[in-house]
Amino acid sequence: MENKQLLAFTRTFGCRGNVTDGEKINGMLAKMGYGFTRNQDEADLILFNTCAVRENAETRVFGNVGSLIHHKRRNRDLIVVVCGCMVQKEDTAEKLRQTFPFVDLVFGTHVIHKFPEMLERFKETRKRIIDISENHEITEMFENMPVRRESKLKADVPVMYGCDNYCSYCVVPYVRGRERSRNPDVILGEIRDLITDGVKEIMLLGQNVNSYSHGFPRLLHEIDTIPGEFRVFYMTSHPKDLSHELIDVIADSKKISHHLHLPVQSGSNRILQLMNRGYTVEQYLETIDYARKRIPKISLTTDIIVGFPGENRADFEKTLELIRKARFDSAYTFIYSKRDGTKAANLPDPISKEEKSTWFSEMLDVLDEVSGDAYSRYVGETLRVLCEGEGRAGCAYSGRSREGIIVDFNCDNMNNIGEFVDIKIKEALKWAVKGTVTKHGSN
Repeated sequence: MENKQLLAFTRTFGCRGNVTDGEKINGMLAKMGYGFTRNQDEADLILFNTCAVRENAETRVFGNVGSLIHHKRRNRDLIVVVCGCMVQKEDTAEKLRQTFPFVDLVFGTHVIHKFPEMLERFKETRKRIIDISENHEITEMFENMPVRRESKLKADVPVMYGCDNYCSYCVVPYVRGRERSRNPDVILGEIRDLITDGVKEIMLLGQNVNSYSHGFPRLLHEIDTIPGEFRVFYMTSHPKDLSHELIDVIADSKKISHHLHLPVQSGSNRILQLMNRGYTVEQYLETIDYARKRIPKISLTTDIIVGFPGENRADFEKTLELIRKARFDSAYTFIYSKRDGTKAANLPDPISKEEKSTWFSEMLDVLDEVSGDAYSRYVGETLRVLCEGEGRAGCAYSGRSREGIIVDFNCDNMNNIGEFVDIKIKEALKWAVKGTVTKHGSN
């Protein structure tokens, strides 16, 4: 009788960095002979790759983990794995140890490359393994880990790991460690291989790509010279390290995105100082002014936190003022989430949740006011778009432009998916633009 292939159910929570880790975990599982299922009842192994950035993310993970006890009772051989950022915190690892004894394998962000070894050891001994030890070195084994990517068109490529910024609200430096930059030759080789394999969009990842130790402008310039038609995005860009040199490289490039995601977090210099962000509102506005002068059609998005400990009404109104001055295309907005172990967790926080929620709603109204017609500036323009799949709003196809704008469009008698196409923009919506094809394929 032929042996049945073991099946894994894996789920990743959180940011693109976590997703990249998840692709490596899936690559290791595939190399070990596992197949994959989206049905937990079919799985021989269930793995959750976790996020620690916000409290509700942790709550959601614990809820999902707790529900696995029923699967474990039905299948005593089921292997349950919990890993990632959330696990790297000692209190979380201890909670998993004490409250969820049916979790077999727990490991943090620094030992991901040891996963196959840990899994085989557990299978042999059936004794649970918890490893949240720190290993800040990017080893040769780590660089050469297998990857199982979800998309054939897009790929994420980390350029660095960890963070040295220690923003007072953020747990990332504590769970991801200090900054370590990858060798540029290794990154360039990986990107060349991806382009050869047909990948059309590369996302460069780092908690602060602007502090890449080998020079982020130089790396972008080298990537831009690689032959082929493809596009390069990057995240996250920290305002304190975004130089005019980097903006100039992007402006003069052919393949680097004209979308700048630049998290401002607050419009109050007092709050920015409490956040340990390392820049002022004036410096931030000067940076985006320069970017818009060099790249007139640039798309600008941001992150904003409402209700940081100690924030008062005057501080909040300065954030509203900043939004009106900056005129963001869109923003990712959050009500402050306390993270134990950070400096902000110990700051006095007298403003009620109800008042913070009121501020939050008011801010969304202002964002809608300034960005509601932001995409109208593209009407009449022709945008080069990577067609990614089926469209919405009555259009056959959808993709993104170099500016990161969602573009829905129609085209007769042609399968555009995976192609770059030129789209004449006819209409602007709040969240996208619509148009028609004027040119297929390469220039």
